[in-house]
Amino acid sequence: MAESDKRKASDVFIECLEQEGVEYVFGVPGEENLDFLDSLSRSSQIKLILNRHEQCAGFMAATYGRHTGKAGVCLSTLGPGATNFVTAAAYATLGGMPMLMITGQKPIKKSKQGRFQILNVVSMMQPITKYAHQVASSDNIPSRVREAFRIAEEEKPGATHIELPEDIADEHTEARPIPRSIVRRPTADVKSIVQAVEALQAAKRPVLVLGAGANRKMTSKMLGEFVEKTGIPFLTTQLGKGVIDEGHPRFLGCAALSSGDFVHRAIDDSDCIVNIGHDVIEKPPFFMLNDGSRTDCKVIHVSTKTAEVDPVYFPHVEVIGDIANAMWQMKEAITPSPKWDFQTMLRYRQAEVEHTARLASDERFPIFPPHLVSQVRQALPDDAIVCLDNGIYKIWFARGYCARKPNTVLLDNALATMGAGLPSAMASAMVYPDRKVIAVCGDGGFMMNSQELETAVRLGLNLTVLILNDNAFGMIRWKQANMGFADFGLSYGNPDFVKYAQSYGAEGYRVESAAHLKELLEHCRDTPGVHLIDCPVDYSENDHLLNTEIRELSAKL
Repeated sequence: MAESDKRKASDVFIECLEQEGVEYVFGVPGEENLDFLDSLSRSSQIKLILNRHEQCAGFMAATYGRHTGKAGVCLSTLGPGATNFVTAAAYATLGGMPMLMITGQKPIKKSKQGRFQILNVVSMMQPITKYAHQVASSDNIPSRVREAFRIAEEEKPGATHIELPEDIADEHTEARPIPRSIVRRPTADVKSIVQAVEALQAAKRPVLVLGAGANRKMTSKMLGEFVEKTGIPFLTTQLGKGVIDEGHPRFLGCAALSSGDFVHRAIDDSDCIVNIGHDVIEKPPFFMLNDGSRTDCKVIHVSTKTAEVDPVYFPHVEVIGDIANAMWQMKEAITPSPKWDFQTMLRYRQAEVEHTARLASDERFPIFPPHLVSQVRQALPDDAIVCLDNGIYKIWFARGYCARKPNTVLLDNALATMGAGLPSAMASAMVYPDRKVIAVCGDGGFMMNSQELETAVRLGLNLTVLILNDNAFGMIRWKQANMGFADFGLSYGNPDFVKYAQSYGAEGYRVESAAHLKELLEHCRDTPGVHLIDCPVDYSENDHLLNTEIRELSAKL
C-alpha cells in the first residue's frame, strides 16, 4: 500500500469505534487526546459528551452499557484524568456493566517532558478491569479495540481499558477496522438440566432467587414463563430487582437486609433454592453453613459461570451456560409437583406487605423513608427508571419499591459507591429519552458529583433529582448508632439546593410537607427539563425499624 493510502491512527481508532456501533464518548479530554478529539470531530455517528469530571463520564458509560449490553465508552487524559476513572472502572467491573475506557499518554518513543504526569496507568487498571492494554503500534489498533469490546461485553461484563499515547495516535497506518463477530453463548449441559429438574420435583418447598446475572432481557422473559408454568415463588437480590414483575402474586420480596427480614423467613422455609445469576459480589441473600446444621436444603446454581466457592455459598448442582436457555430447558422438562406447598412462604410475604403499608401511611414531616418510597412509586409509570445513589434509602427502596420491569431500579450493591446516582440518571435519560427518569440521592452522594447538573442542562435532558436531605452521611451514622458508638464526625452543612439548582439553569424546589412531596413529584414527572427536589428526611427510626421491629415481627410468624 502506498504511503498516500495510509490513514492517521486516530482516524482509524474512531472508525473502529464506529464499527462497534458506538453512539457516545463520555469524557474530559486533555492535550494528550487532541489527535483523537480531532478525529472524533469528523465522525457523523459518534457524539462527544463533555463531562465536568472523569468519574462521572465513567459512571455514564457504565450505565449506558448496563442498559444496552453494548460497551459504553469514556475518555480521559493521562495522570490525574486516568486516576479519576478508577472508581468508575471498579463500579463497572463489580457491577457487571460493559465499558471501555480510553486514556491518553505522553509520547512513548521519545519525550521532551521527562516523567511529567506519567503513571503506569495500565498496571493501575489491571486489577480492576477485565483487560488493560497500551497501544504501542498503530497497526494493532483494530485488533486491540475489537478485543476490548469483546471482553467487556462477554459474561460477566465489565470494564476494559486502552491507553493511546499521543505519538501513536499521530502515526499513519494501513490497518482497517475488524468487523464484529456473531457469537452464541454456550448452552447448559443436558445432564445438569436433568439434575436440577429432578431436585426441584423432589422438593416440597422450592424457591427461586434472582440475582445480578439474571437481569437480562431474554432471561427475564424465560424466567417469567418458568414461574407461570410452575408457580414456584421467587425473590430477588438488590441487583435482581425487576427481573420479573414484582407485582406478581408469587413475588416474595427483595433480600435488601443481610438477614432477619420477612423474606429470609421464606428462604428458611425452603428445601430447594434455585440461585439464578448469583454473584458473590452481592451481599448473600441467604447463608449456607458447612457445620451440619442444615442438611435438608439443596442449592442449585444457574449461571453463565461456575459458582465461586465462598464460606457461605457452595451449591450442590450447577447449571452452567446461557441463563435464558437454561431456564427454557428447565421449563420444558419440568412437571409441577402436587407435593409443592408454598403457603407458609406466601404468608411471610403478606405479612411484609401489610407491615410496609402501615409504615408508608405515615405522613410525618420531615418525610418518613417508607412513605417517600411509596410516593415515588405512585408518581411514576411502570417503565420509569429510578437511579439510586448509595445510602440508607437504598435499603428502603430495595425493600419497598415495586419494580415492574427489568433495569428500572438501578442501584449499586456491588461496589456500593456514592456519587453515581446523578450520572446514572443522565445516561438513562439519554438511552431512553421517552421514559421518566429520577435520581434518588442522599445529600452527601449528590454533592460528590453535583457539578454534572450543568452537563444535564446543557444536553437538554429530562430528569428529576430527588435529594434526601439529613445534613449527614446517614448510612454510616445509622451503622455508628447500631454498633453503640457515640454520634461523631458524620454531620455537615449543605448549600441551598434550590438556589444551587437554579444557578445551573435547572428548576429547584423544596418539600414542605408530605402532600407537597406528592405534588412536586407529579409536577416534575409531567414537566420537561432538569428538576431538583430538596426533600428533608427523617431517619430517626432507621435503627429501630431495620434492626429491631422487622426482625422481631418476622421471627414471630
